[in-house]
Formats: sequence, structure tokens, C-alpha cells
Amino acid sequence: MVARVRVAFGTGVVLGLWDGRMETPPTTAHLLTYHDGRCAAGCGFCPQARGSTSDLKMLSRVLWPHYPLEKVLAALGKKGGSFQRICVQAVNYLGAVEDVCELVGKIKDTSSLPISVSCHPVTREVMERLDSLGVERICIPLDAVTPEVFKMTKDGYSWESHLKALKDARDVFGFRVTTHVIVGLGESEREAVQAIGMLDRMGVTVALFAFTPIRGTRLSEHPRPDLDSYHRIQLARHLILQRLGTVEGMKFKGSKVVDFGVEDDILEKVVMSGEPFRTSGCQGCNRPFYNESPHGPIYNYPRKPTKKESETIQESLLG
Repeated sequence: MVARVRVAFGTGVVLGLWDGRMETPPTTAHLLTYHDGRCAAGCGFCPQARGSTSDLKMLSRVLWPHYPLEKVLAALGKKGGSFQRICVQAVNYLGAVEDVCELVGKIKDTSSLPISVSCHPVTREVMERLDSLGVERICIPLDAVTPEVFKMTKDGYSWESHLKALKDARDVFGFRVTTHVIVGLGESEREAVQAIGMLDRMGVTVALFAFTPIRGTRLSEHPRPDLDSYHRIQLARHLILQRLGTVEGMKFKGSKVVDFGVEDDILEKVVMSGEPFRTSGCQGCNRPFYNESPHGPIYNYPRKPTKKESETIQESLLG
């Protein structure tokens, strides 16, 4: 029986579980399965990974203290209306599937908010079980955008099993499937954009993350992605997903996107809207400062960028 669950720090503040200051409140309640040990996989960027020496309370740069489940459920019952969605994330360990299913069932008894589950590749039968429990959306994080980068960064998993799981998820959940892409693991801009196009053709929603080095992980000394490069990939993603542009219509010089294949006036309007540079993923998720400090530089804006922020991005991307 699940007795405790990890709660993202900002989620706990909104729920009144503890006090804390927030630049921007989270719009999704983020929960993580509690396991007294590390993940079975060895992803080089993850504090939870096998072989990592990071604090187990960490996921990316966010603290996730564990808390009694019953108290979390009670808080969700009282203050869940502050959120648009609940996201249940899973560390990979023996019994993780049962824990996720139990968590989903108890949350459904407490809240009517849509639930996302983000987990490692699971069988089609498990996906069908999650669907029957009322999970609104499933996420299978691919993270790396090429088989080569995947092999270097996601020890314990395979590129093929992740793609198969995403295809199975599409069969079970339809278009209610998300994946994560981490920019900055060693891929080129061209490879990132091509992967986004491939995943979009599969009918999978792509959420972009910026690689964040965390002390104690295997990639702790790996550099963060170039901010302008990340914003170009965000813009390309937005154009592709909104059917305003295509990978085939974009031009590259070496790795860099130099032409988005869109009329200048349309491109300027899109950039100045600020929408491409906001947190991407499941509907209702803003993941405040998951990849960066509120002091910047900002990779994923948890709210609409200001006019000045959009103008700065426009100047750096479009000249």
C-alpha cells in the first residue's frame, strides 16, 4: 500500500503542506512515486538514477519532499481547484506500476482534475489499465532525439523500446500522448527539429526541456544548451505543431536553423506572441523554473513573456 508520495516543492506550497516563496505558482500538481532507493535506470541527467549521488529529494533542479499520501489527498480535496491538472510521475523500480495505479485510483476518488501519468515504457496491458482507471494522458519520455545520444545518456533503456511504447500509447490513448525531449544532450539543432517532426507525425505531443546539470549526476559537468539555439528549437516546434511550418520547409546552415520557411510577417507575429517560448507539454502545465532560476536566463517561461522579453528574443533570433 502506498503510504507516502513525493510532492514538487511549488505544488506543496499551493496545497498548504509547507511555506515557501514562489515567483510563479504551478498550474499542475506534480507528484512523484516514493521509493526508498534509486531508480533502476541510469539516465545520466537524472538525480534519481542508479549510480547518481544526488539528493533523492531532487528531480531536475526542483525539491520533491515526501509526504504522507492521506494528507496530500486531503489537501488536494480542499485546494485542488488551484490547479488545472495533476501529473503523477514514476521512478522505475519493482512495484512502480502498482504504486502508480493505486495513486491514480485514490486521486480519482478525491479530485475531478485530469490526470497525466509520466513513466518509463510499460506494456500495452498496463496502458489499457491506466486508461480504464481514468488517466487522461500518458507520457513516455524519449528525452534524447537520436539513437546515438539516447545510448550515451539513458543507460538501462533502449531507443527501440521507447518508440514502441509511444506507438502502443497512441493505439490506447489516441492523441492523448506526450513525450519529453531534452535539448542539450549532444544533439544538433537539425537533429532536434527532425525528431520533433517525426514525433509530431506519430501524433505525439512534444514537451521541450533544457538540459540542466545537477551535482551528483553523470552529466553534472555537461554544459547547458545555448539559449538562442534553444529558442530556435522552441520556435521550430511551435511552427510544426501549429501547422504553420514544416521540417522540410526549414533551412539549416550546418546545424543551425537559418530559415523557418514562414513569411516574415507571420514569423514576427508568432515570436512576439511569446507562445513558442512558454513551457510546453500537457495542457495546463507550466512547470515553473524546472530548468532555470527565476533570475534567468529563462529557457521555458511559466507565464506569458512580457513584450520586452519577446522583443529580446525576437532580436536574438530574427535580427
